[in-house]
Amino acid sequence: MAESPSTLSLFAGELRRFRSMAKLSQEGLAQRINFSAALVAKVELCQRRPTRDFAKRCDAVLETGGLLERIHEVLGPGPILPWFRQWAAFEQEAIALRCFELSVVPGLLQTEAYARALLASGGLLTGERVEQQVAARLARQEMLARDIPPMFTAVIDQRVLHQPVGGPAVMREQLLHIAKVCAERPRVRMQVVPTSAGAYAGLNGPFVIATLVDGDDVACLDDQLQGRLVERSDDITVVRQLWESIRSEALNEQQSIELILEVAESWN
Repeated sequence: MAESPSTLSLFAGELRRFRSMAKLSQEGLAQRINFSAALVAKVELCQRRPTRDFAKRCDAVLETGGLLERIHEVLGPGPILPWFRQWAAFEQEAIALRCFELSVVPGLLQTEAYARALLASGGLLTGERVEQQVAARLARQEMLARDIPPMFTAVIDQRVLHQPVGGPAVMREQLLHIAKVCAERPRVRMQVVPTSAGAYAGLNGPFVIATLVDGDDVACLDDQLQGRLVERSDDITVVRQLWESIRSEALNEQQSIELILEVAESWN
């Protein structure tokens, strides 16, 4: 992914220089800042854009006087890499995606009509902007049609099946689409947390975990303004534990698809 190569190189070079002066290996620095050694290596090779938290922690451990964070400020988010473009790059690289949604169908499984109704709700976006985002969302879904697509496992709350987005016809088409994709693509799996589960960890909000080729996990926590990228080892551990807790409350795959089809028929 193209992004301010000279500034990235400066950050990487200064990181290597200060790490060397501190007589720390990549693994040693990784342990001190609570990130993975693989991530440190990628940052030093300009293969991964550092987050502000990463820069700040390196500054503290390497006693740089705040230099790396100042370089990061110059790097900025960049005109071509706002937060979602960075996440989308992780998503495209991922060999596995684990997604939890509390109130809407995951974007990678949305139909065109459902996505349009969702994005147009509230009148916050112009018609042109809605169509741009619908097109971008559908383009992202192409990853599921690759020869070797990522393993995509989604868990949704049952309320997603009953939340009227776009009206009965749109909802029926959407739920049938989920069942069809799961039947045709063995690497796409869906589970539903039933209403009977009561209070459970997923009520705190949606998230996605991407497992990259090198085995590292990166997560995105969603909110109303933007997603928050999570890369710190401790935070990733917590998100993984959330995933396991939520999935333990879900119906199995067959039961989930049966429920989805049952609710689909009720949207008439």
